[in-house]
Amino acid sequence: MVAGRVLQRRFLEPASHFVTSQRSVVQIRHLSTFPARQDAHPSSTSTPTKPHTIDPRWLTLTKRRLGKCMMFGLKPHQVDGAGKILQEIARDWRGLIAGSEGFLTEEKRTALLRHNVVWGEMDIMLTVLKGHVNNVTYVRYAESARVNFMRNFALHIDPEHRQDWMGSVNNTGIGLIIRSIKVDYKFPMKWPDKITVYQKLVRDPSSLPADHAAFELQVMILSEAKQRPAARVHEDNVTYDYRANRKTSSLPPFMMEQFKRMWALQEEAKRNWQQRILDIEGRVRALELDSWDRADAVEDMGSAAGR
Repeated sequence: MVAGRVLQRRFLEPASHFVTSQRSVVQIRHLSTFPARQDAHPSSTSTPTKPHTIDPRWLTLTKRRLGKCMMFGLKPHQVDGAGKILQEIARDWRGLIAGSEGFLTEEKRTALLRHNVVWGEMDIMLTVLKGHVNNVTYVRYAESARVNFMRNFALHIDPEHRQDWMGSVNNTGIGLIIRSIKVDYKFPMKWPDKITVYQKLVRDPSSLPADHAAFELQVMILSEAKQRPAARVHEDNVTYDYRANRKTSSLPPFMMEQFKRMWALQEEAKRNWQQRILDIEGRVRALELDSWDRADAVEDMGSAAGR
């Protein structure tokens, strides 16, 4: 049900959605999801220069690749290097997954952090068999995240305009009305689990017309147990003046100023985290070429080899 829909959407997605050219995309996918065969020519040592949108299973696949390197034997300094990669992934996995797409992962901008999924959010009819979190629940996660998105500006990012931001939450000033919401379900998340939710602006605020009174958000709902997106949400929000009982003529200045800063930070985060991914890919590939992906590679069978 879910997987079929997602796969169809990915294959139909236009090429413009990728970060890089088709050639670079293929190269990264080769490293991230399909390690080279043992008989592959060891001269293919080049590291791609630009990553694509990261594969949702990249963390798991990278760990497997490191495990395969260890099975073929690594020198002490290489074991230390592999350990450092695993530590880096364990510490920064949210940034590697979400930050590489431009989501801002610092705590003060996080909408929900390790929020508990409760048993009551499971589908009642399916809980006994193969239950999963009810589809409507993801909309509620996005709603809570949207409120915290505004609160984060009020409390941590732009306290100078705290009253204005809080007015958008309490509907006492310029608030938000959601015009549309779309959810793409990536896999059936189950209890027990925790979620972390990030948001990013879809469009550069500087490119919007002066009379534009709306903004779009992309929302990533991460499963902490699976360490990958459980769902993605697209929101179209309109600003509304509750004192005048009408839609605003444009985005309020305090909001526009912060959104411009946020967009610049998104672009910077994307560049930095994508470079981090390339660095990790390069280090993993070097370990592969020094272990199993070479002509004379022999798997280390441990004590069993001497029997």
